[in-house]
This record gives sequence, C-alpha cells and structure tokens, in this order.
Amino acid sequence: MAIRWTTAFWDFPAEGFEAGVAFWLKATGSTLSPRRGPGGSFATLVPPGADPCLRVQRVREGKGGNHLDLHVDDVEAEAERAQVLGAAPVFAEPGLVVLRSPGGFAFCLVDHHGEVKVPAPEAWPSGQRSRADQLCLDVPPQAFDHELVFWQRLTGWPQVPSNSPEFRRLLSPPDLPLRFLIQRLDAAERGQSSAAHIDLACSDVDAETLRHTGLGATAVRRHHWWQVMRDPAGLEYCITSRDPDTGAVPA
Repeated sequence: MAIRWTTAFWDFPAEGFEAGVAFWLKATGSTLSPRRGPGGSFATLVPPGADPCLRVQRVREGKGGNHLDLHVDDVEAEAERAQVLGAAPVFAEPGLVVLRSPGGFAFCLVDHHGEVKVPAPEAWPSGQRSRADQLCLDVPPQAFDHELVFWQRLTGWPQVPSNSPEFRRLLSPPDLPLRFLIQRLDAAERGQSSAAHIDLACSDVDAETLRHTGLGATAVRRHHWWQVMRDPAGLEYCITSRDPDTGAVPA
C-alpha cells in the first residue's frame, strides 16, 4: 500500500466533545477549521505552517476513543487488498471506506488531497517542545501476533527491533506525520477489541505534564519514560520522552 498521508482522530462522546476539542486546540497549538458534517460533528485541528494530521469528531454512542485514517490514491483497490489481508468492511462511500482490523480496531481509507508538510514541534513557555506524533494501537494479548502481521503487510512498513516484548514499532516514512506503535496489553476481557490512543513526543515530560494538567487534563500514572494522561473528555493519551523532531526512543 502506498500510504500518502496519515490522520489521527479523537472520537469524543457527545457530552465531552466541546471540552475535548478546546483542550486539544490548546495542547497542540492548533486552530479549528470550520465544523462540518451532521450537526457540526467533524472538524480539523490546523497546525501553524503545515498540513493537518489531527481531527476530531463527535460520536453518538459509547465512550469514544481514537482511530486512524490512511490517505491513499485508490481507496477501492486498497480496501479490497485490506480485506484480503483480514480486514472487515464496515461502511463505504466515494472516497472513504471504513474497516476493522483482525483485532477489531476501526480505521479508514480515504482519498489523498495533496498533504505533504509535516507539522513541526511546538515550543512552550517553560522551554519544552512537543508534538502529537504517534498512534499507539493497544492490542489484547491473544490478538497481538495476528494484528502485528496484518499491519506490517497492510502498510509495508518494516518493524523496528525492540528490547521491550510488549511493544512493536513500525517504521513509517519520515514524510508522514504520524508514527505507529503496537502495544500488547497485559490482560484483556474476553471479546475485547483492539483500540488506540495518541502519544506526544516531548523534550521534558514533567514540564509538559504540568502544562497539560493546567489545561484541564488529569495525570493518571507515571512510567520510566512516559506519563499516562486523561483529557477532559475522558480519553487517555501519553506524554513520552521521545525526541519531538525524530521520534527516537530514549536509550
């Protein structure tokens, strides 16, 4: 698959939509596009001087989450190939096909509209720099191997060697705005589907955590090189100590 661009979505529940949008505009230094769709349920976070790769939508049911759009030149052909690899179709219209991965993660194939310029990290008053630059796929342990093979074959991206058995990183091209990490959960309920969350790369996790809590997020738990957060709409995400320019993981 020739993936030309990538977009991550926050799928906010209706009661948290406005708070979630307001928070992520401030957290990313973006401006909001005109709202579109039924009841203004879709919008784009527009970065300064670059092409957008983050969007929001209001969902009618459930707790919300995150999903991924892959921008391609031939949506129908790539959708057929994805189904041969194990994806299940959900919805289709011209220029858009919604599918589910073998582990149940919802993603979309959409037309590419010429996006090329990757957003740069933002610099903040406390001196740190950050960028929302990665989608992490959270996979139940029993589905991990199958899901990993599916995404490798679908994207054609090589796997980066890792010393952490619960993580597998796929090396997306540097001209795409989002990196792709697959995490094996320690445990999952029976029938639980794969889901996803957004990761930020940051030069100072503690300073960025303080900034985010000041904007209304909640610090959930601290790990060695990342901080788990919850935004005002209730969606979890991570602030990581990866290099905000290269995405490189700390030694």
